[in-house]
This record gives sequence, structure tokens and C-alpha cells, in this order.
Amino acid sequence: MWKVKPPVASPMEMRYRPFLESLVPPDPRSQFHLRRGSPDEEFPDLARSYTRMGRILTLDMYRRQFHRCTHSGVIFDDVIRPGLEEPGDGSGPVSVGCVAGDAQSYVLFCDFLDRVIEAHHQHKISSQTPEGDFNHNNLKGGDDLDRSYAVRCEVSVIRGVEDFCFPTHCSRGERRQLLTLARRALQRLQEELPGRLLLLEELNQEQQRELNLNPPSSSQLRTGVARDWPDARAVWVSKDGSLVVWVNMEDHLRLVSTRDDANITEAFKCICINLQKLEKFYSELRHSFTWKQQLGWVSSSPADVGTGLRIRVHLRLQHLPKHRRLQDVLQRLRICMEQTGTRTDLNSPAVYRVSNATTFGLSEAGLTQLVIDGVALLVTMETRLEGGGHIDELVPAQK
Repeated sequence: MWKVKPPVASPMEMRYRPFLESLVPPDPRSQFHLRRGSPDEEFPDLARSYTRMGRILTLDMYRRQFHRCTHSGVIFDDVIRPGLEEPGDGSGPVSVGCVAGDAQSYVLFCDFLDRVIEAHHQHKISSQTPEGDFNHNNLKGGDDLDRSYAVRCEVSVIRGVEDFCFPTHCSRGERRQLLTLARRALQRLQEELPGRLLLLEELNQEQQRELNLNPPSSSQLRTGVARDWPDARAVWVSKDGSLVVWVNMEDHLRLVSTRDDANITEAFKCICINLQKLEKFYSELRHSFTWKQQLGWVSSSPADVGTGLRIRVHLRLQHLPKHRRLQDVLQRLRICMEQTGTRTDLNSPAVYRVSNATTFGLSEAGLTQLVIDGVALLVTMETRLEGGGHIDELVPAQK
């Protein structure tokens, strides 16, 4: 029987020591008959990895995690595999390069995952419980963005369901049980918000295009998220089009509210109200959403811990994307921006998607307000540049 005895005591690991010692999971080699060498022999080549994982993982850290295995069978090599198969090239945004196969991964491999989370979100993990704020009335300015620049907006949130492995590791049977739970919860939701559940395996190509559903990406195939596609995958669409719920896609649940009037406040309100209703329904079904004391809401990706919230605003911009200080501005505002589609006319504005860079460290309302303020400032800067002015005095201090 395997027992936790790390060669070097880690401060981060000490927080969870009582949990680690009580779990006493079996050695995965005796359970799965894996033919592995020693940690030193199995340590991966990280020279070409540009992910958070590649920058953080050391041989000593690998030795400490090597023999650990969650109750569902997740070993450390499962956690770091994405960063080995998709190492990046150093030219684009840095990915986390790792996944959690189940909720227990965040406890058993905390020595590594906590460091990835802190590096990616630029926020220190503390003993304090992350505060939530779903009060849409606390937002200011999200309903009056200049429509000549703001094209549309999308607010989404993801949730994992307790007692089930995440999509990167779950079995076919688990996925079908998750669909059954979602069907029951969404049936209760549609008593107040009419809608219908559509199974992906029953949709033709035209219907999938209408739902903006793309085939599984190579990344989803490699990480196991797309196993058995499209078995037990579904989408729930409200009758008024205000809410879409994706089931068993990249995560157990993903709620999305999209508005063509770029009213972030209304989109956030829609998400908050319906998310809290679904949370109640799932709890009554005895499968609450997955939450960890010091991390908040967790799912398969460390990039989504805390709130799981993404706010995306599509902006029509022409001058600001060329400005020398744009990246500095985005970093200080803690938002990111990327062009959507291919630009055919260099003399006309292109559409850019602006979103929050992280999900951890602020409340739901706080993150949304951060994006609202950031978008408003970008529009002000674009207006100033259109008139031939300068924006240096508008550059904010580091948030």
C-alpha cells in the first residue's frame, strides 16, 4: 500500500497534508499494471515546452508526484500530457499545459497545480475562501457601450459536477449519467425559461452550423475530451435565445448568454440568475457543483478555476491595434484581445474580441466590471486616435 512520503516538504503541500495522508491511494502500477521506470527515467523533455507546465515542472517536483494516483485512476503523467503534446511556440499566449482529470487532482497534485494557477492568474492562493458576487446591480456602465464600436458580447460560465470525473478522464457511462442529470435539471429550469434540449447525435450538419457547433479540435481529441463524440453530448437552447447550455463538451456544463446589442449587464444578469437556479436543482439531485476551499469553482482546466467566468466583447477597431503601447495597456487592464476572422480591407476597422485574461482572484461581478471598464477605455482611446490625438495620458496604472 502506497503512502505519501515526499522527499522534500513543500509549503504548498503542507496545507493539504492531512488530506493526502488520509487518502492513501494505491500505487497505480499495481492497479493498472503500468510498465514505468523510475521518476528520473520517466521525466519528460521540457526543453521545447512553452507552457506554464513546462516552465514550472522540475525533476524534484516530478518525483514527489510520480507515484500518486487519485481514486479514479488519474496519475501525474495524465495531468501534464497536454503540455507535452502541444508545447506551443512562444509566439502566442502561454497556455497552462495541464489538466485535472477529476476534482481530487487539485488536492493530490496541489504541489504542482497551485504553482500553475498562481503563475497563470497572477494571484496568490491563500487560506481565505474566494468571495462570490452574482449581484448584477453592482455593475456600472455595462449597458451603455458605444454601439458604433461594440458589436456584440458574450458572457459564459463553466461548472463541474461533484462525484464525476472531468471530461478529460470520465468514462462513457459517467458521461451518460451527466446527461441524465442535466436533462432533469434543465427540465426544471424550462418551467420558468422555456427551451429545448437537443442531442448532438440527432442534429444534421445544417443544424450544427446554426448552433455554431464545430467538430472536435485536435486538442480536444488529444486530451480525451472528444472521446466517443458525439455520444451523450447535448445543447439546451432557450426559446427566446437568451441562454444556451452546453452539456459534456469541454466541461460538464457551460452556460452562455450572447447579445447583439453588446449589453454586458443583461448578459451577466441572465447567466447569474439561471446559474443559481441550476446550482439549486443539482444540489437537490445530490450532485452539487465542484468547489474547493481555497480555489473556488474548479473544472478540468486550471485556467478556469475561481469563477469559471468569461466575458467577451467584440469591438470594431482600426487605429488602436496598431499603437505601440497596446500590449502594455492590455496587460495593465488585465484583459486580452485578438482579431476575429480575416481582414480583407486594411482601410476599414476589423473586429477584435476583448475578454478577461484570468478567472481567479476577483468575484464574478468584479471580473465583469473589469472588462466593462477596460472596453470603455479602449473605445475612448480609439476615439482619441481617430481625431489624431495621443493616448499616453490615458494609459492606466497596473491593476
